[in-house]
Amino acid sequence: MIGRDSELRRLARLASAREPAVAIIAGEPGIGKTRLVHELLATVPAGTVVLVGQAEPGSLSRPYEVLLDAIDGRPEVDEDQLAALADAERSPVERLHTGLAILSDLIGDSPAVIVFEDLHWADSESAALFERIADQRGPRLLIGTYRPDEVTRRQPVAGLLARLERRHAVTHVRLDRLTPAQTAAMLAAATGAPAPMRAATALHHRTGGNPFFLEELLRALPGYDLEALVEQPLPWSLADVLRRQVDDLDPVSHRIVEAATVLGHRIPFDLLADVTGAGEDELIAVLRDLVTRGVLVESGEDEFAFRHALVREAIADQMLGRQRRRLHEAALDVLLSGGSSDPAMVAHHARGAGRYEDMIAAARSGTALYLSIGSAYQALQLAEMGLDEVPEDTDLLAGAARAAWLAGLLDDAQRYGRRWRDLAATATDRAESLYLLVRIAWESRETDDMRALTHDIETLIAQLPPGAGQARAMTAIAQSAYLRDELDAALLWCDRALALADEFGLPDVRLAALLEKGSTLSERPHTAADGRKILSGLVDEAEEAGEWVLAARALHTLVSGEPPTSPAEHAEALERMRVDAERAGFESLAVATYFQGRARLAVRAGDLGAAITALEEGREQDRSYRRRGRWADYHGVFLAGLYLEAGEFDQVEQLVADLAALPNNPPTTIPGLAFHLACRRGDLPRAEATLNDLVAAMAAQTWRSGEQAHDLISAALEIGLPAHRLDQMATVLLDDDVWDAYRTLVDAQVAEAHGRHAEALAGYLSITDSHTLGPAIRGTVRVGAARCLLAADRRAEATAQVEAAVPLLAEWRGWRVAQLAQVRAQLGMAPIDAPPAVTGPAALTPREREVAVLISDGLTNNELARRLYISPKTAAVHVSNILRKLGVSSRTEVGDLVGRH
Repeated sequence: MIGRDSELRRLARLASAREPAVAIIAGEPGIGKTRLVHELLATVPAGTVVLVGQAEPGSLSRPYEVLLDAIDGRPEVDEDQLAALADAERSPVERLHTGLAILSDLIGDSPAVIVFEDLHWADSESAALFERIADQRGPRLLIGTYRPDEVTRRQPVAGLLARLERRHAVTHVRLDRLTPAQTAAMLAAATGAPAPMRAATALHHRTGGNPFFLEELLRALPGYDLEALVEQPLPWSLADVLRRQVDDLDPVSHRIVEAATVLGHRIPFDLLADVTGAGEDELIAVLRDLVTRGVLVESGEDEFAFRHALVREAIADQMLGRQRRRLHEAALDVLLSGGSSDPAMVAHHARGAGRYEDMIAAARSGTALYLSIGSAYQALQLAEMGLDEVPEDTDLLAGAARAAWLAGLLDDAQRYGRRWRDLAATATDRAESLYLLVRIAWESRETDDMRALTHDIETLIAQLPPGAGQARAMTAIAQSAYLRDELDAALLWCDRALALADEFGLPDVRLAALLEKGSTLSERPHTAADGRKILSGLVDEAEEAGEWVLAARALHTLVSGEPPTSPAEHAEALERMRVDAERAGFESLAVATYFQGRARLAVRAGDLGAAITALEEGREQDRSYRRRGRWADYHGVFLAGLYLEAGEFDQVEQLVADLAALPNNPPTTIPGLAFHLACRRGDLPRAEATLNDLVAAMAAQTWRSGEQAHDLISAALEIGLPAHRLDQMATVLLDDDVWDAYRTLVDAQVAEAHGRHAEALAGYLSITDSHTLGPAIRGTVRVGAARCLLAADRRAEATAQVEAAVPLLAEWRGWRVAQLAQVRAQLGMAPIDAPPAVTGPAALTPREREVAVLISDGLTNNELARRLYISPKTAAVHVSNILRKLGVSSRTEVGDLVGRH
């Protein structure tokens, strides 16, 4: 059930509630209404009576068609009742009651799910029966499905829906078309492997995200070669179904709809009028009829589109080639004479008309235009259209390489980038191509290729005179050095590029070099503030210059590094990054990185559940695509870490298996996760074995992370690794570039493990309010300090630290909360999840509250006994309990408290 999980859960809750409920499922043909119902029925408990009836075209003339279909083949239905139901001589009321009686006999007191499919075709008697079933009590779920576009005011279902809304709490389930990510997920489920992004995107556009159309295309191509499926002709059965929508059009309307199929995805009214020669009134009448039929939709001001792209395709496939060419030529002449600003439409019609010079010119201008407005995929399509005719055009190759990179198509980006580099006519052009290729190689995790490209750039610099080409080449080397963690070299090349940019007035190179310099400085604790200052200033400049990629990358570095003091600032920067990335068409930053940023923001707020939800949502959108390099499972490692925090070890194990199946993981990823998981599961032999793998892998990791060190040391402490192994881990996991707060934390943890409690306490206390550490880690710091204080028998101070840890871990779970609970127990404090002691009037039972009100009215015990029909002794017990619970000593005080509450 791709993309239908939430809808299925809603219906399942209604079915399991054992109360009367009504649900209406709406959606276009093929959207999955019947499939959703069948999935629901597979989940209902044994003993549930299930009745499913289907209306058909023509049902309006067949009374009780839906009920008869639902009970067809059930031997327990009384023959006399069936005869009475079908007897046209009986009154409508009598027949309606007979239908209700049949259902009552079938269901009895059992829970039931009753489904009326395709209510838009249902007869008036079936509609009335549906409404009366909704009025009945009992543990039953009544479901109706219908197509909104096929409902008119003259059909029985129209009145039925209106009346249901007035008389019942109706659950409405509207099924929409699949999103691009859901289409990819469906393709992955069908083929058993992630879908190529280009094929998934093309098939989504082709089918409009309609699951039925997608399934029909898949069924037509055994083996599911998705690349071939993009160009596969429509199956005859599907094409026939689609063409039926226009088979009965008159000749004029048919001519207009054929012209519309040739004009493309967007059909401007004026262009359609010019191409067909139709008058305005005539064209309006035809278009109104096509919209009513559901063939077209009004997609904008004086603009139309086919409701289903495959309908357009099915109609176009029946046209003659010459007929299509003449329509394309007519459209092209109209566009060129009017000075059309839409190069995609010009290129489309120029290619269809065989006028390739016009097509190439439109492809060149369109590629640049769409890149400038962030339509990377559209830019790539136009560039490739032009390259089909002029495969060595460097402008088109540059545009194709950039567009493919922004869209996340690294294979295509690399292929076009290399051709651009090899054919570059100028040194500046070659430097630009190498700058992009370095980035692509890094994202593809091809470090050897990065080194070779960097060597090419160094050679190029030696051949270039000072100027734009040399400055751009220096920036490319700076980027390569930064991405390979050679930070000193990166800073050197940034400064050289900046000097040339200032000398020769190169604002674009200056911004790019500042981005690399700010990012590099942000990597080290002692220069991070300078780096953030550079990047913050750069964002405004880049946005003003329309350099959206640079602005988005700068914001990404800002939200990924040391967090700002204000969560609101962090959230604002994250949203700004997404907007800039979307304006650039930068797919990875706009989607995958954005969700990871939301997860980091939740971690900074101390909300583990929200962080996991954000990453799961991002991974759901990303994982069904076949990707290369660092984007192959962008969220996997982070999500595994959060699952380890939460104690969801089966989820971690599955993620480790998923990651292990991918090539080019960073060297410490799998051994680090395997070690951490073994520790949390208490598997000491496995932990010691994987620790050896981790230590060996750390030699290949050029960077160190204090957060990684804290996580792994904490896991080792939980399983009780020997102290000398902890010392070894700390030596391997830390270096001078690790943030001070994390190094202090790890040192304190190791000192505590060695029994040096005073030293550990000093370390913990020095970082309790560290801005670098998130709330959950600060909570763990407080718990560590409390343990050290307990070891010195300083219980009051330990209690204060524990109390300070509680709000920091309030929205967390897993091992950190377990440690907090353990220390609270040692201090004799109540469990965190224990309900607070209830005091005051709220502590009274309902009977005691009743007695308290009578006390406030001045009644004595004897009067209470007579009023409540109890003995005076029982009344006295009630009064005593009330005084104790309220903490008062007199009946007058009881009256005061009851009066206030």
